[in-house]
Amino acid sequence: MTRHRSYGRASKSAVKRNVLKRFERVDVLRKLGKWKDGENKKVTGLPKTPSQA
Repeated sequence: MTRHRSYGRASKSAVKRNVLKRFERVDVLRKLGKWKDGENKKVTGLPKTPSQA
């Protein structure tokens, strides 16, 4: 019995996502120097980040 093609391929997880999770955005902001650990505690309203940083 074969799987239906709508289930996708096994290598599908290797595709680059275009949406970052919060902790990934914070890491990018740290690299850019826009995030300071003691000062920034906002949960929402993070600034936009470049996708290739």
